[in-house]
Amino acid sequence: MRIIWRFLTHLSFQAKISLGLALIIICFGLLLGAMSYAISSRTVLDETIKRGQILAINLSARSTESILAMNFLRLTVLATEITQLGEEADISYAFFLDRDGQVLAHSFRAGFPVALLKVNPVADDQPYAVRFLDTGDERLYDFAAPVMLGETRLGTVRVALSYSSVKASLDRLMKISVTMTLGATLLALIGGGLFARTVTKRINALRTSVGNVVKGDLDVRVSSSLDRNCWEIMDCRQENCPAYGDRQRRCWYVAGTLCPGCGTGEFPDKVVNCLNCLVYRRNVGDEIQSLAESFDYMAWSLKNHIDELSRSEKRLSRQKQLLKTILDVTPDLVALQDEKLVYLAVNKAFCRHLGREEDEIVGLTDFDILGPEQADRNFHEDRQILLTKTPLSKEIMTRGGEGKKWHHVVKVPVIENQRIIGLLSTARDITVVKQYQEKLIHSQKMEDLGRLAGGVAHEINTPLSIILGYAQLLLKDIPPDEPVAQDVAIIEKQTQACRKIVADLLSFSRGTDQAREKLDINRSIREVVDLVEQIFRQNRIVILANLDEQIPPIFGDRERLRQVWMNLLNNAADAIGTDGCIAVKTKLCPHRRRLVVSVADTGTGVAEEDLDKIFEPFFTTKAVDKGTGLGLSVTFGIIKDHGGRITVLSPVPSEYLDFTGDCEHEPGPGTVFFVELPLEGETLPDDECIEIPKKG
Repeated sequence: MRIIWRFLTHLSFQAKISLGLALIIICFGLLLGAMSYAISSRTVLDETIKRGQILAINLSARSTESILAMNFLRLTVLATEITQLGEEADISYAFFLDRDGQVLAHSFRAGFPVALLKVNPVADDQPYAVRFLDTGDERLYDFAAPVMLGETRLGTVRVALSYSSVKASLDRLMKISVTMTLGATLLALIGGGLFARTVTKRINALRTSVGNVVKGDLDVRVSSSLDRNCWEIMDCRQENCPAYGDRQRRCWYVAGTLCPGCGTGEFPDKVVNCLNCLVYRRNVGDEIQSLAESFDYMAWSLKNHIDELSRSEKRLSRQKQLLKTILDVTPDLVALQDEKLVYLAVNKAFCRHLGREEDEIVGLTDFDILGPEQADRNFHEDRQILLTKTPLSKEIMTRGGEGKKWHHVVKVPVIENQRIIGLLSTARDITVVKQYQEKLIHSQKMEDLGRLAGGVAHEINTPLSIILGYAQLLLKDIPPDEPVAQDVAIIEKQTQACRKIVADLLSFSRGTDQAREKLDINRSIREVVDLVEQIFRQNRIVILANLDEQIPPIFGDRERLRQVWMNLLNNAADAIGTDGCIAVKTKLCPHRRRLVVSVADTGTGVAEEDLDKIFEPFFTTKAVDKGTGLGLSVTFGIIKDHGGRITVLSPVPSEYLDFTGDCEHEPGPGTVFFVELPLEGETLPDDECIEIPKKG
């Protein structure tokens, strides 16, 4: 019972009215239906019994003559005909008995059931007898009538009506009663719903508006529109009045109206002064109307406040988004931590640097996202900044998947109301600046070293010439078979080696004069390749030349450039040793303002830590007696004198090791040198050549 009461309590007012009316109609409908069905079913049964009685009496009268004449054929025809009278074949059987109870004729096709003989006896003075039988296969009404001739009984007539037809009639009555009851109930529900809707229309409108307000829709209007507003009723011309033209609110809800009788306050205080106002008396409604108007005013006021808050929020959100966009666009690593060094905000560059998403960093500390040693260093450093309120600026170097990186780190305490509330950290990638610094220092060092080498070479060149001259004179005067001749020959040989070193030093220091002329780079390379090719083949080293014939002539020193190609090919051969390939390629850059010569080998390659030192004088990875370390330094100087640039990569990129069918040996990591020379002018253009791969 409590559950039903709780269910009814939660129903809407309209549903309660509709349900109450429906229950009343249903109860009366069921009562009337039940009464109608009872009366109708009784009538049907009476009609069925009366029909059976008439059938039995009529058959008794018709069979009198046939029984007297013992005309069995006629009796059989009568029994058969009567079973076929009903349109629905509701007469189950008919048969005739003589006065002794013997069967004279019947309508059964499968044989007469003996059990029927004594189930419904009828006396001579009875017009008929009826009995309800259940044969197991069907239920039926059995009617018996005596066949009388005056006072003499000739026999008995038995006729049976099937109960199925009676039941079908009763079922039809039941369906009609149920249909009428349901129809009446449906009409009652529709009528009750319309009535309840009319009664609760404004309440439902108010409830719907409340739901819309809960969902955030404050543009609601529950109260009905007025036929005439205050400025129309009072024939007011004061267009500067706040209520003038306002069709959404009643004038007694508007503050600052200009009518003489209006109060100065706001709703609901000013309503006291409006009770005798013509506009108020004309437009005021009942309690529900007043509630609807108050709700409209509340929604209007709330909307104004929310709109103001929304505008303020949008301004703040816009500023926040602009700040976040600026922080995300900047390549600097920016992070904000609170006083407990928990990350509050980070930009995209910071996330990329750590390889994490923003939500994987915010809310954590360095101990959660960094290694223990780095986190411990950061913790003590950051705590010192927060305690001393002193900013920190430093440069740090890190190594990772992208190689060596330099960052300029600035950490500043965030102070609000004389209290530290956090720590702002920024880190700018200064790797390129550091690389330029290193290149500048290296270039300065090379230049100073070149001047020193040139000076030393000039100073020792004369003594070496004297030693070489006297050694050669001694060799002419001393017989070749004497032991001292061999010693003097060694002096001459080593002096010649020293002169070669001095010549390289002079070349490195650019102490020699340049003979600039118009020359074909491809021809210059072919001359050197033809010169060393046969020598390299003795060590099974193959030179593959792929020269672009579209390269125009350039101005340069023919002999010094031949020295460059010779040095690069010799270095490649030394790196290979035996069994390998060297690929020489020339190509124009897309902007056609410079050419690139690449020399790639399948040798052992150069260690990463040695790539930055490879052009330094006297630096070599060869054995002590295999080289002086001046070859690449001299090459560097010659290319620089021509306004060009030389770079090196190891291992060789795959596109420079495509020796399909020409190199049978498994290539090593290898090394590739790129020589860039300007086609016009004396310096390379500012734009980079995309034909040259970048390091890393």
